[in-house]
Amino acid sequence: MDESLHSRDTHSEPSHPFATLSPARVVAAIESLGFWLPGEPFALNSYENRVYLVHDDERRRWVVKFYRPERWTDAQIQEEHDFLAELAAEGVAVAAPWRDATGASLHHAEGFRLALFPQCPGQAPELENPAHLFALGELIGAVHAVGERGTFRQRGAMDLDAMVVEARERVLAGPWLDRRQRQAYERITAALHEALAEYHWPPAIRVHGDCHIGNILGRDEAFTLVDFDDCLMAPAVQDLWMLITAQAPEERHMQLSEVIEGYEQHREFDRGELALAEPLRTLRLLRHSAWLVARWEDPAFPAAFPWLADAGYWEGHLRTLEQQRQALEHSPRWLA
Repeated sequence: MDESLHSRDTHSEPSHPFATLSPARVVAAIESLGFWLPGEPFALNSYENRVYLVHDDERRRWVVKFYRPERWTDAQIQEEHDFLAELAAEGVAVAAPWRDATGASLHHAEGFRLALFPQCPGQAPELENPAHLFALGELIGAVHAVGERGTFRQRGAMDLDAMVVEARERVLAGPWLDRRQRQAYERITAALHEALAEYHWPPAIRVHGDCHIGNILGRDEAFTLVDFDDCLMAPAVQDLWMLITAQAPEERHMQLSEVIEGYEQHREFDRGELALAEPLRTLRLLRHSAWLVARWEDPAFPAAFPWLADAGYWEGHLRTLEQQRQALEHSPRWLA
């Protein structure tokens, strides 16, 4: 293994802000808002932010999000909260943040910014179940019917070119790749960047932005969409393509048909956007590795993703990117 990679495997930053977020500080921050917690907070799986499950003295269960310092401005977080409030007011099944007597939903305590969301119990949907797929399409269609009525002014818009360049440069700026891997990464990502530039991108609307099944919870055919932390302006298909997981054409056709039929209970879907599924998958692959690199100084990341510092991970990543390059070149455009 490259020695520079090995040194990063053991690297940690005890001064990282989240390192000071002890259970006592979590409790103190929440109780400063007027709650009393009879039990300890339970840490949930979350790396970008720190998220805890708590219950108060009235037996209400809350998911409390402590936002990563310096990632979003207060105005950007507030725009997320206001979008959630707008959705909830229209009867859309989302988890809108709690507001205090002054109407504030973003709170500051113990040196952190935090928000409380009512817990949404349930399980992730089954993407092989037609009824679940219809329900998910209907939920996302309801979100987008509200989303297209306004515009984010603080949140970003999907800029494919800028996002690819940023992800590529972030990986290349570090010591993660040996010489051969670096050359291969430069070549493959340049080809991907060129291929993505050929696609036409439709007008953007307000979307969830990270609509995978881990952010959808429910039972039977009633689901709630949670965690709008990555909401932005983007094509509608950004919230749909990750629901289409089948490889066989007939199964993929079933998934698409059910999702779109549910979606169009609220809003017409431009099927031309389905051509953007593979470009969006490419962008996600590039940005995920760059995200891990960017967060490596957070001690939670080396502990949770130790394989990032292994040359074998990057070999696999290069193979995946090459396969994605071929998918962009040869795969047929999705059709419903």
